Amino acid sequence: MARLPRGRFITISYRFFLLNILVFFLVFRLFPHHLVWTGRVFFVWTSVFNLFVTSVFWAFMVDVFRTGQGKRLFGFVGVGGTLGGIAGSALTARFAELIGPTQLLLISAGLLELAVQCVRRLHQTARAAEPVATTEPVIGGATLAGIGHVLRSPYLLNICLYMLLFTIGSTVLYFQQAEIAAANFTDRATQTAFFAKLDLAVNILTGLTQAFLTGRLISWLGVGVTLAVLPALSIIGFASLGAVPVLGVFVVFQILRRAGEYAVARPSRELLYTVLDREDKYKAKHFIDTFIYRVGDQVGIWSMAGLAALGLGITGTAVVAVPVSAFWLGISLWLGGRQKALAAADVSNRASSSGGIGTPTR
Repeated sequence: MARLPRGRFITISYRFFLLNILVFFLVFRLFPHHLVWTGRVFFVWTSVFNLFVTSVFWAFMVDVFRTGQGKRLFGFVGVGGTLGGIAGSALTARFAELIGPTQLLLISAGLLELAVQCVRRLHQTARAAEPVATTEPVIGGATLAGIGHVLRSPYLLNICLYMLLFTIGSTVLYFQQAEIAAANFTDRATQTAFFAKLDLAVNILTGLTQAFLTGRLISWLGVGVTLAVLPALSIIGFASLGAVPVLGVFVVFQILRRAGEYAVARPSRELLYTVLDREDKYKAKHFIDTFIYRVGDQVGIWSMAGLAALGLGITGTAVVAVPVSAFWLGISLWLGGRQKALAAADVSNRASSSGGIGTPTR
């Protein structure tokens, strides 16, 4: 982003990963006797890929749409991700045995190129809607400017805290999930079927909420309250697990928390970036979405190790997670209030610069 216009940066980034997929395809085909090591490299690469391309996509969304548009549309945008997850699972289940797992990489590469074409089309549409047709500017600035901006901005630092606390809570719940599953299911096949049903329930609830409720909830309640939905669910869920650490409580908590993240928290969190300048939308956002996210994962792992060393099981860790979630809720409400003030200032500035008659929407 320091050297390339937005449209070229996104296209090159996505096609770089597309090229990676083709390289992995060749490696898996040409060196079948080294699947363990190539599989490990592929696992790490996939973790990077999943975070990075999603962050690039949402940075583009918050750059194209303003706050009011995002409130109406981000839920519907999220439906695409939910349907894509369902379709990807169905394609894998249908063709994995028929053509082999390695061949599925070619399907992934083709789908990623289709995504590139969609981004290019939306980029052209957004450029055509701008009031004055000019050459697309390069954002410029230093390559690592996003890190410095985060450290100097209370707003961005609190977004970092929000992300850290979210990932720490998710990691704690993941370890609790493993412990509860081991205690309730004796074989891997039963565990696999259980988690598949759990994922299906999450996807159905997420899709329905995104399609019919997300936009309304954000418009009615505001960004702060919808951001606080997930921390509030976490307080109730961890408190319930601490009191009654059984499979049924975990299932309800996990379904509501994951669906709440995809359907409500994620669109609300992305709206936080719509009030920032373009450099922060791409540079600071990527730093938070990738580096800070993974730091939260690691802190969660260390926290679980520390709590286990103290002899705390599911009940103990759930009790500890309650006040952490309460702190997370407070940050959510602060961020919502600050986002509202920045959005109002942005509208006022645009109205003033256009002589009070407003500017065309993007």
